[in-house]
Amino acid sequence: MMGFSLGFFMVLSVLVLVSATTSKYQTLPILSFDEGYSHLFGDNNLMILKDGKRVHISLNERSGAGFVSQDLYLHGFFSASIKLPADYTAGVVVAFYMSNGDMFEKNHDELDFEFLGNIRGKDWRIQTNIYGNGSTSTGREERYGLWFDPSEDFHQYSILWTDNLIIFYVDDVPIREIKRTEAMGGDFPSKPMSLYSTIWDGSTWATNGGKYKVNYKYAPYIAKFSDLVLHGCAVDPIELTSKKCDAGDSLTALNVQTSITSEQRSKMAKFRKNYLQYSYCYDRVRYATPLSECVIDPREAERLRGFDPVTFGGGRHHHGKRRHQHRSRASKAETTSL
Repeated sequence: MMGFSLGFFMVLSVLVLVSATTSKYQTLPILSFDEGYSHLFGDNNLMILKDGKRVHISLNERSGAGFVSQDLYLHGFFSASIKLPADYTAGVVVAFYMSNGDMFEKNHDELDFEFLGNIRGKDWRIQTNIYGNGSTSTGREERYGLWFDPSEDFHQYSILWTDNLIIFYVDDVPIREIKRTEAMGGDFPSKPMSLYSTIWDGSTWATNGGKYKVNYKYAPYIAKFSDLVLHGCAVDPIELTSKKCDAGDSLTALNVQTSITSEQRSKMAKFRKNYLQYSYCYDRVRYATPLSECVIDPREAERLRGFDPVTFGGGRHHHGKRRHQHRSRASKAETTSL
């Protein structure tokens, strides 16, 4: 009897610990694929698993693959647990992003997570970016290393989007925060967007500016998705009016936390200290004066200057004008864990 009681107590303790450490995205509804998404491209390169809540998308010589949300959203919390392909992944790009490019071709909005593959022995990197009102000539890229191998297990990647704030999360760690400023104008995403997940061949730019390309000897490259969260203000695609809430409403009614706790802010500072590899806010070659939303941290500036004194110190070298040519030189992230 005592053994049963001790075992029960241990199980209960674990459950309490799990409950206490559950991240906020895990309290939001997880949809099956058919409830929230549609096949975008790739034919048989997209596979829905039996429970309907997991999906695999793959890249081979024939095609990549992707899926898209059935609804448009104006603000919300959007998340997926993702396991990236392993081994040699140079040139492979896995993207988890929001966009309305199919509706607004010349003035689209976009919020990006881009996962950039690498040669064997080198780590995947993450890039985030935002565009508003077609501002593709003004890249707002940031690039990071990670404190884990994203090909070994699933990790949660999330986007919080409100009318005046955007936060990118890895697991429950906010890695980037963008606050809307008056000077940004339409550069802050403000029109309804769909959520997309894709895998594709980015050989021309993704790894060392295109030096290393996709090697299909290692195909298929499979990105695995689970814990799909689409929790926001869905809008009618014709009227562009909200089904769930008015465009200006707080997301509190949807049980979405729209602020960063002091503990999360501390984790964000530590992440950026250890893993930030490039930020447009410090790129003196592209922007002689930082854009209005940039909050300059002298310690970040000094550390990035050590990585690349030309880009982050104001020297001169050539940058292309197309979207994916604005890339920093990758640097080895520190190994300190969060």
